[in-house]
Amino acid sequence: MKLTFQKDDLLNGINIVLKAVPSKTTMPILECILIDASDNQIKLTANDMELGIETKVEGSILSKGKIALDAKLLSEIIRKLSGGESDITIESDDKYNTTITCDNSVFHIQGKNGDEFSYLPFIEKDHFICLSQFTLKEVIRQTLFSISVNDSNKMMTGELFQVTDNELKVVSLDGHRMSIRKVELKDHYENIKVIVPGKTLGEISKILNGDNEKDVRIYFSKNHILFEFDDTVVVSRLIEGEYFRIDQMLSSDYETKVTVNKKEFLDCIDRASILIRENDKKPIIISITDHSMELKMNSSFGSMNAEVMIHKNGKDIMIGFNPKFLMDALRIIDDEEVDLYMMNPKSPCFIKDADENYIYLILPVNFNAASV
Repeated sequence: MKLTFQKDDLLNGINIVLKAVPSKTTMPILECILIDASDNQIKLTANDMELGIETKVEGSILSKGKIALDAKLLSEIIRKLSGGESDITIESDDKYNTTITCDNSVFHIQGKNGDEFSYLPFIEKDHFICLSQFTLKEVIRQTLFSISVNDSNKMMTGELFQVTDNELKVVSLDGHRMSIRKVELKDHYENIKVIVPGKTLGEISKILNGDNEKDVRIYFSKNHILFEFDDTVVVSRLIEGEYFRIDQMLSSDYETKVTVNKKEFLDCIDRASILIRENDKKPIIISITDHSMELKMNSSFGSMNAEVMIHKNGKDIMIGFNPKFLMDALRIIDDEEVDLYMMNPKSPCFIKDADENYIYLILPVNFNAASV
């Protein structure tokens, strides 16, 4: 096999598939990137058996073949070769000895038999949806923060993707909060309900360019999900099981509704957070009266009081929250004003828009009234 590339093209392809190379594995072949030029195109593939990524790379095929090369080594070599316009040649013989040449630099490394590499699973392309790269990237950004990073409950490490007719609903939760985003699709599709690993969505978000003019096709099978966009294919295992019954957690009842300027509210909480350290569990205490919202923070470092003007419907309320959870939700809402719906100091607070295109549920925390 003998191939030539421009450095930038090859490095971009390597960076895309590198996200599916496992950090630890008992199968050395999975530590490799497969370079496959056995047809009339060059494809790079990485696969950790849970997540697999394949992307096409521009280049010239001087002689066909395929080789598996250590991912970390290949990435480091290509990154440190000359500028982006330089040509890189990769050549391997029938014993997998591989030579990488660029300008005056020549590397000799040992490859592995490309036929031993685990290819991506085949997915029937019967059930799919289509949406813009921009929309998918935004939906991931607006929900991924509230998945659980703890593996003790596998369901909470993934996100629900539910398609009903021409609507996609994406849900994530971690036991303390929940995020829901609804997106209207351009067409009508079969009903689908799957749980996608958060790791997969995080890696896809990094690859998507966020172009509103370019689409992503998402294909669903019993055990896998496939994302197809630009020259890249991402295949991931799904999380098995039944997702939580989120409708039982939602309520349209409230005793207090508050409309507040999002930036002012967020800035106040952000300033209050200066007084707490990462492992502190000090709540921010919010007192809501007719025209104002008072925010209080007390910690071993000091205290802060701030006031924000609001529009209020309903009863006065005093309620406490984990400030990080409030900030996480507010940061990804693009509206100038946000609406908060509360029932009492022990019931969830809902932050949502009028059409419920987004819903953020945050559980309050107990606080000692004497410390207020």
